[in-house]
Amino acid sequence: MDVADYVAALPQHCPFLEPSVARGMTGWTVYEIVSGARRGAVEAALFYAGVQAAERIRTLKHHQDGVLACENVVFLEQSPDADQRELMAWPHWALKNLYGPVGVMFGKFSRGATEEDRFGRRIPSPPFSFLPARATIRPLDPKFLTDTPDLAAVVAAAEDDGRDVFRDLPCEWKAVREWASSLLGPRRR
Repeated sequence: MDVADYVAALPQHCPFLEPSVARGMTGWTVYEIVSGARRGAVEAALFYAGVQAAERIRTLKHHQDGVLACENVVFLEQSPDADQRELMAWPHWALKNLYGPVGVMFGKFSRGATEEDRFGRRIPSPPFSFLPARATIRPLDPKFLTDTPDLAAVVAAAEDDGRDVFRDLPCEWKAVREWASSLLGPRRR
């Protein structure tokens, strides 16, 4: 999978990406979802891949260039009709809430989706769906979470004290999804 053209089009939307790539702090892990896979199994796989990415970010954050650490979990779906944004929804929500308090942010980008950056400029459509994980930038990141003010407040005060994010929660997808569904969701506009 060639991501070079897509990455080259993003620096105006993400000023940290170019220095992250230049310093070798950006990683890409690709997973292929086989046609006919059960939705629950896909969600679980995306969640566990996200956990691995988050834990890598937690380790890299202590590096000299740790603020530039970024891990991207790409998934390739063999069924082109699948709603990839929907497949990422629960894993993304759970990961944001588990790792926000320890300074790891998660995003969600769907293949072919059109979105705007914080300045209203169109972000290039990704050629694949992916969950990016990166080190939190406390002064900036709460602005990305205006629909989730409680989570924005948590991210603004994030501190990685080395805690096990699964200390009070089983690390199995069914339990995590149930926990995530109990959290206050985004405000509707």
